[in-house]
Amino acid sequence: MNSQVGLVDEEDLCMLTDLYELTMCASYFDNKRFEPASFDLFVRKLPPNRSYLLFAGLEQFLRFIEEFKFKEEHLDFLKRQGFKDDFIEYLRNLRFTGDVWAIPEGTIVFPNEPLIRVTAPIIEAQLLETFALNTVNLQTTVATKASRVVYAARGRSVIEFGLRREHGIDAGMKVARASYIAGCEGTSNVLAGLRYGIPVFGTMAHSFIMFFESELAAFRAFAKTFPDRTTLLIDTFDTIKGTENAILVAKELEERGFKLRGVRLDSGDLVELSRKVREMLDAKGLNYVKIFASGDLDEYRIDELLSKGAKIDIFGVGTKLGTSADRPYVDIIYKLCEKMDKSGRFQPIMKLSEGKATLPGRKQVYRIRDAKGSFVEDIIALEGEEVDG
Repeated sequence: MNSQVGLVDEEDLCMLTDLYELTMCASYFDNKRFEPASFDLFVRKLPPNRSYLLFAGLEQFLRFIEEFKFKEEHLDFLKRQGFKDDFIEYLRNLRFTGDVWAIPEGTIVFPNEPLIRVTAPIIEAQLLETFALNTVNLQTTVATKASRVVYAARGRSVIEFGLRREHGIDAGMKVARASYIAGCEGTSNVLAGLRYGIPVFGTMAHSFIMFFESELAAFRAFAKTFPDRTTLLIDTFDTIKGTENAILVAKELEERGFKLRGVRLDSGDLVELSRKVREMLDAKGLNYVKIFASGDLDEYRIDELLSKGAKIDIFGVGTKLGTSADRPYVDIIYKLCEKMDKSGRFQPIMKLSEGKATLPGRKQVYRIRDAKGSFVEDIIALEGEEVDG
């Protein structure tokens, strides 16, 4: 077994597919079936605890299509898997020639609404399925979770902090991106900041405090290095004493012409501690210092904290956001909805399997709003069909 780290080169993404996509396409080719077809990518049903979904993942899918190309290394591997020479030669020159229609990322969506529609010769359309589902499923799942967290924060800032607990390197990147689309103000993921232009945030770990001779010494050392952007972790030993030390450092920063950005709570009774810390800071004229909270947070916990009167300005949310812990997947599917017949006309197609029936034909979604701009309903219609509203 090759011991590579597991990172996927973008040039290899055409091979990031299920084998049955290729076996189907080989049979299409062998039987000279190249006619165009349309596929819809959509959500079959909403998962429990979700009343909507937030669509994300389109940009990576479009880039995948633009760069889709088999290399000689890929073709050699497929030949060893038993694919015929003429099909291998067909893949060597294959490029996407079809059309893609999609809902914009960041849009609220509901079941059976086409999020992406692909119309292309059947082999081209079929080979997109696995990647489309992989990237849209994860990012839509996480974007939906992040939007719920942001809503629960009631206008307060939310930072995505989940990289170390997320399910792999690729997931860590996509979680940061999807969370940002959903309204998080930034991420702890430095590579996501580089690649996607997402603002990056970070404070310090308890190990930093413990490494120094004292908590105060650690605070002073950090403030020396970052006088204009210091946030101090105050709960390593005793939160009240940590707050007192943070106040000392804040006053020292003021003497140097700087301001302490914030203090962070990562444990304990966040309601009572945040109230006490706010009181202590304000008593010393430090009302500008933000209180940052982290530690096993999600939308349920944030709503509970704020409902009980917690004085928290910024939430760092990691594991439960990045893994969408209460609902880690969404039932997103990619299904054939029409194909061109021998006369050159598109014929609607539907699946009739019990519990898995699909809507036929190329479709359009109309969103109806009231006079105030609020959602009333969505109407799924055939392409070109007129609807009232």
